[in-house]
Amino acid sequence: MSDKPNSVEAATAEKKGRRRSGGITLRDVAKLAGVAPITASRALNTPNAVSPEVLQRVRAAVERTGYVPNMLAGGLASNKSRLVAAVVPTIAGPVFLETVQSLTESLAQRGYQLMLGQSGYQDSREDALLEAIIGRRPDGVVLTGIMRSAEGRRRLLASGIPVVETWDLTPTPIDMLVGFSHEKIGVEVAEYLHARGRKRVATISGDDERAARRHKAFSRAAVKLGMCRPGEQTIPSFIVPAPTTLGSGRAGLADLLSRHPDIDAVFCSSDLLALGVLTEAQAKGLRVPEQVAVIGFGDLAFAKDLHPALTTVRIDGTAIGRTAAQCIIDRAEGRTVASPIHDVGFTIVERASA
Repeated sequence: MSDKPNSVEAATAEKKGRRRSGGITLRDVAKLAGVAPITASRALNTPNAVSPEVLQRVRAAVERTGYVPNMLAGGLASNKSRLVAAVVPTIAGPVFLETVQSLTESLAQRGYQLMLGQSGYQDSREDALLEAIIGRRPDGVVLTGIMRSAEGRRRLLASGIPVVETWDLTPTPIDMLVGFSHEKIGVEVAEYLHARGRKRVATISGDDERAARRHKAFSRAAVKLGMCRPGEQTIPSFIVPAPTTLGSGRAGLADLLSRHPDIDAVFCSSDLLALGVLTEAQAKGLRVPEQVAVIGFGDLAFAKDLHPALTTVRIDGTAIGRTAAQCIIDRAEGRTVASPIHDVGFTIVERASA
């Protein structure tokens, strides 16, 4: 076969491909590029396995024809879809974006693509979403949080698809896990405020399960440290629907102060809530941190630029995404994952608000 395609042959290949099936095939692309179909397949699936010159010709043929590889057909032959599905509660809240971006980039570097699904918080669609995902047999599934549904857990186990749970920690994951302890965050934030002389603390928290565990751990630790009124067994709190908003943070501080005017610190389950608290404190003429300290969660991009800059809990979302991607790729390509559980930890970023 000639190394370089003849223009007449190229045009003929395009026309024949369209007449035969209504779509351009890999064989048509190979003929247009002047290579064997197996070579064209290698160029598309494992670019490093062919020469730069061949790769350029195949890509030029793909661009000219508009060919899109049939990933289902390729998956049936190789048992690989080159797709990984990720499920997040919401794409409206920015806290998961760093992980999604890192996961996308890390997978793409190895020839995998990410499909993103949104399960929601209230009336979660997670089970229905997982059923649709498993039916398409991706090479891996990345979940946000620990699988709560027994039915969903059974389906994932039965599928044999590699699974990584993220943004949480448990000794009994479905398969693999990359996360951190929400309980430890609650305890360490309480200890942080206690060490800085705070006497009456409160929380404003979303009603999702992970935020609730941070809130409960914080409350227990605060009571143990004496950061509540004598005889009380809990601390003041204001629970809001997830995903949380600036407005619910403002409403939360207003409510807390109306019931407990002596509070001197607030731990928020998100930076957006904390931003609302700072806004409401300013509206009421309260000095932060002199009269009330504020701590958020997430270390979103705006946190360091607020006035005062927001003290918050930083989670390395990039490390979560990168590690989850590597776990999925290793399993999908037949390699053993030596450490199925990765604790990425967290950091309390001290700034002016606390």
